[in-house]
Amino acid sequence: MTELTTTELTTGADTGTEAVTARPAGPVTPDLAEVPQTRPVRPDAVLRVDRLRVAFTGAHGPAAVDDVSFSVGRGEVLALVGESGSGKTVTAQAILGLLPGSAQASGSIQLTSDPERLPAHEQPNLIGGGEEAWHGVRGRTAAMVFQEPQTALNPVKTVGWQLAEAVRAHQRVSRRAAQARAVELLELVGLPEAARRASAYPHQLSGGQKQRVVIALALANDPVLLIADEPTTALDVTVQAEILTLLRDLRDRLGTAILLITHNMGVVADLADRVLVMRGGRMVERGEVVSLFLGPFTPYTRNLLAAVPRLPGADDGPARERTSTGAENHPPALELTGVSVDYPGRLGKPAFRALHDLTVGVQPGAVLGVVGESGSSKSTLARAVSGQLPVATGQVLVAGRDLATLDRAGLRSVRRELGVVHQDPATTLDPLLSISDSIAEPLLVHRVAQGAELRTRVRRLLADVALPAYVERRRPHELSGGQRQRVALARALALRPALLIADEPTSALDVTVQAAILALFADLRTEYGFACVFISHDLAVINDVSDEVLVLKDGRVVEQGTARDVLSHPTQDYTRRLLDAVPVPDPVEQRARTCGAEA
Repeated sequence: MTELTTTELTTGADTGTEAVTARPAGPVTPDLAEVPQTRPVRPDAVLRVDRLRVAFTGAHGPAAVDDVSFSVGRGEVLALVGESGSGKTVTAQAILGLLPGSAQASGSIQLTSDPERLPAHEQPNLIGGGEEAWHGVRGRTAAMVFQEPQTALNPVKTVGWQLAEAVRAHQRVSRRAAQARAVELLELVGLPEAARRASAYPHQLSGGQKQRVVIALALANDPVLLIADEPTTALDVTVQAEILTLLRDLRDRLGTAILLITHNMGVVADLADRVLVMRGGRMVERGEVVSLFLGPFTPYTRNLLAAVPRLPGADDGPARERTSTGAENHPPALELTGVSVDYPGRLGKPAFRALHDLTVGVQPGAVLGVVGESGSSKSTLARAVSGQLPVATGQVLVAGRDLATLDRAGLRSVRRELGVVHQDPATTLDPLLSISDSIAEPLLVHRVAQGAELRTRVRRLLADVALPAYVERRRPHELSGGQRQRVALARALALRPALLIADEPTSALDVTVQAAILALFADLRTEYGFACVFISHDLAVINDVSDEVLVLKDGRVVEQGTARDVLSHPTQDYTRRLLDAVPVPDPVEQRARTCGAEA
């Protein structure tokens, strides 16, 4: 494949065409002979972005978005992909006029609800039009579907009330008509028992149901463009598949244009028609989804695709060998025998059994991957192992010691053997502490080191997780997501634990950052020799890191065995359904699977 040193992407604003020119560093091979290409802007384009630039006052370095141009047509899905800091979300915020006051935008953004009557490029430029111009299109011509539905919904208002208010904000209708429209919207997004669900509060709905409500809110005033910012990142694979089916249906049935922002290349392969790759605020590459996946021109795009973890095939070779850690000379790092966990009932209701009769062991240096949908009690298992929840029946042994029989001093001692890495380190690292102080805290609490020895150990931990020494003086908000997750790993390993509990540690990370964290995890596992309970809804990640896999459903074990056996040759329908729901990062294969499922 030809290596490209630069890729120039320009939009012919006056000619009405988008020209993409790639300049190869060496001779062009026959299959890449048509790299230069000119593509007319679709006549049905509802969004046209031309030479968009966004810079923040007082910020050092290049602009957050620089010279970005594209268009989106009716019934089309354009995916914006790239690592954190590439400018994807800033671009989306600019389109809806949601940039903070410190942002300065230039270029052109044009939106139309009727491209046949008035094409997008003939619409006035929204940049510089003031808040009144944005108010005329926001929620009406274009609307946003946010990543985390829990933060997008008002927790003290019913979902029906919120939908009705969204309708009345832009339409002169009676309250009764708005309430009827709310039920119609819930039916439109496939929420069962829509009339009854309209009276529910957000906390009474599942994650997938809340995401459907957020999509219904975005559709309240019949926009022609949906901007979907990581709409499936926090969802389990089966719920993700349902949301993708819904978005595909809206595109096909209503002709809705979709600007999809995601780091999940499987989602891109499933849903997108075209792809725009961004890096450092600039466009790197763009093209039709099939051609871009099968023959990416730039090294950056190839690296993005290569970083995507993949599930094994049924005919793959033998499972990889693991390095022995001397497990035969030590008790299991974790042993659960007949463990059940109950949550106490409220207002006279009986206790709820969340985990049922679980028996599993993890040898020193081994990784147990735990998978299952929301509500399967994956996190309940993690809390029971860490001693945060008492068990109703059974026994939990950590490094050979029974948590239920330990006194306060014993629990303190065994917790030195446990390290925990959470999904979002930004919520677990004290924002007021420096990175050095955050890593040092467990060493101080357990009186392991102080003074010069403490500083030496902190710096070594930073080096172990591949962070530069200057990071120790920074606060968590000054680091990227991947850097914060490295800090969380360093903190968890500070006491050299025998067992690490990792609860969705990579689900919010971009694919290249995720790949780097997983590679680091493997290196640290070899160096420190810890065992791990690794919880994730990403089955490809579980395949990448695990020796054994445990599949949970409603707090019960559905299937368990080696990662190779469970993920390549599942014996249970539930496991097969989970695997079938994982989008494949190959648009040809994924669309064949989707068509087969729909048939």
